[in-house]
Amino acid sequence: MPDLNTLKRRIVHTAQRYLVNPVGRKLPVTMLETTGRKSGQPRRTAVGGRVVGNAFWLVSEHGAQSDYVKNIKADPAVRVRIHGHWRTGTAHLLPDDDAVVRLGELPQLNSAVVRVMGSDLLTIRVDLD
Repeated sequence: MPDLNTLKRRIVHTAQRYLVNPVGRKLPVTMLETTGRKSGQPRRTAVGGRVVGNAFWLVSEHGAQSDYVKNIKADPAVRVRIHGHWRTGTAHLLPDDDAVVRLGELPQLNSAVVRVMGSDLLTIRVDLD
């Protein structure tokens, strides 16, 4: 039987793949676009985060296990759709940042979901062009 973190990842991944991301692509929610590490095609994921200065901050709920984090490792050039407008940037994985503290600085509803469903939190900063 899978452990709790593995079960969380499976449930969240399935919900995001078949529900959240397809709906998010049609709604004005914040989206992160990475380049698929295998396909080379754009991959869009609904995310929660906040612009602070000239950077967009977010926390990945499944850290290195998230497909978009794997894509960032392969190619850190990303785009972020914020309030309906796309901005380019460079993503940086910040494993030494305290992701739980960071969530306290990000939108409350998304942060609450990430805390509950997360299995391996990882802070990401996108330096916007």
